[in-house]
Amino acid sequence: MQLTSTQNPFLRSVRKAAAAGRPTEDGLLVAEGPHLLEEALRGTWHIEKVLGTAEALERHTNLVEQARAEVVEVPRRALSSIASTESTQEVLTLLRPRAWSWKELLRDTALLVVLDAIQDPGNAGTIARSAEAFGATGLVFLNGSTRVSNGKFLRAAAGSIFRLPFLESITSQDFIERLQSAGPRLYALAPRGRTTLIHTDFAGACALLVGAEGAGVSPELLAASESISIPTRHVESLNAAVACSVAPFEAFRQRTA
Repeated sequence: MQLTSTQNPFLRSVRKAAAAGRPTEDGLLVAEGPHLLEEALRGTWHIEKVLGTAEALERHTNLVEQARAEVVEVPRRALSSIASTESTQEVLTLLRPRAWSWKELLRDTALLVVLDAIQDPGNAGTIARSAEAFGATGLVFLNGSTRVSNGKFLRAAAGSIFRLPFLESITSQDFIERLQSAGPRLYALAPRGRTTLIHTDFAGACALLVGAEGAGVSPELLAASESISIPTRHVESLNAAVACSVAPFEAFRQRTA
């Protein structure tokens, strides 16, 4: 399939979704660049369409063929009008996310990483990447957090979200009720937690909550959790993405020791 006009209705729909960081009207997410296409091939999401210039499609023939998706050739100018990055990499992938369930996130000895109103997509993406690296069984995006469809989040997550079970737009009340009925312990990262990270038992099923820098974890969630802190020198607290990389590593260390 070949498109030539920047005013093509399909391209307008993709452009609107990419600019807003939202799914298309058909529920597809826009991932920019050949790297995310390569990562999507290793994931569980369905690749529906690959858009690219003639030169880029030729250059990445192997990836495009592996995708087994509809290929749409788009002129450079039209593709640049869609891309949210300053310098387009001339390949866009339209993906349908896999639908996950609470049961899948809470499988085995659960280790959930829970984002409480973390709006910065770069931080959220880094957290997703660390969660996968250190063995988390799933991610939960509570209301007020960035959306998985955000292009900056997808780039920062570097493919981890294509493989890691997740749920988004979950209310705090629903989360608390689900976890209390399922049994995992709730730990909330806080600058002045009752227990330090290294004295926290991560061997059993648990969920680790992290809040936005400044606001922290909400009072409602803190009240339902055990607060833990990461010891630091000369600084009061860590960036949310850093804290939520250090803490899952400690859980990973305990579980693999």
